[in-house]
Amino acid sequence: MAGLDNYYLLRTINVMNKAFLTATLLVIWYVPTRAQEVPKAKISNGTISAEIYLPDAVNGYYRGARFDWSGVVSQLNYKGHSYFGQWFEKYDPFLHDAITGPVEAFDPLGYDQAKVGQTFVKVGIGVLERLDTAPYHFSKPYKIIDHGIWSIKHSADKVEFVHDLVSEDYSYSYKKVVRLSGNKMIIDHTLTNKGGQVIDTQVFDHNFFVIDNATVGPGFLIRFPFEVEGDASGLGDFAEVSGGEVSYTGVLGKNDHARLRSIGGYGGSASDYDIAIENRKTGAGVRITCDRPLSRLIFWSAMKTVCPEPYISVKVAASESFSWTITYDYYTL
Repeated sequence: MAGLDNYYLLRTINVMNKAFLTATLLVIWYVPTRAQEVPKAKISNGTISAEIYLPDAVNGYYRGARFDWSGVVSQLNYKGHSYFGQWFEKYDPFLHDAITGPVEAFDPLGYDQAKVGQTFVKVGIGVLERLDTAPYHFSKPYKIIDHGIWSIKHSADKVEFVHDLVSEDYSYSYKKVVRLSGNKMIIDHTLTNKGGQVIDTQVFDHNFFVIDNATVGPGFLIRFPFEVEGDASGLGDFAEVSGGEVSYTGVLGKNDHARLRSIGGYGGSASDYDIAIENRKTGAGVRITCDRPLSRLIFWSAMKTVCPEPYISVKVAASESFSWTITYDYYTL
């Protein structure tokens, strides 16, 4: 795809063609329809190549109510190694976790104040409807009432997303830029509060790493810059903690998971947001850093994916902006 201006032009043409085709089908019933392709952009800097799914309420790969729709990386390759891909069996664009790559999710805004049938906001998704009296849960299929407006720019080594939302309680402009530089993928974020209420939330990065499409087991290592504290029973017989490292001792099967529900041991400095993941059997590694301190940390893994889940706090007063950058440094062993 040459560029995002072309992408929006193609969307308009496709809608017109669809209307024409529908009219034709009324007369010539045997004319076949053709499914729309998932919109995506390819970027490369000669060292890293990546493919990124683009937000689209009609044809987008991910249309769920949990994760920010921007920056969904479907593939990334560096020196013959692959880092992302489909880690799940069942695909449904509306399923909360049918998504790939380093994806982000914000805690909801205004959920507790909303009554059943009223609305709340999730940054990067839009205005959603509260389903019931139960507490918010990320897996519920909340209806999206207003998707906001997405603007996208695409160049050879960069994709820029801007999500603008105006709602009764919360309004914002959210900018995310995914760019390549040397052996790094860098994701820059800026959230600008356009409303009257303070935006007070958390955002976490759910890193669905699928490294060389390998099954998770011995040879996988996750390293933190501090001694890991907390209950390690969720790792079962599949992995163990030693100091600042989690290493795998068993192979995960189709229905297996190994997790650390709440990791402690980190401090208040951004230097502790420094996580390395390695597949020592294939010789591929990646280091994740951020310029903001951790507010919470979880780790989860399944048969095909290992997922450090670092959180940061986000608090933005009216008319103010908050920025952060996450860097993925890819390397070989």
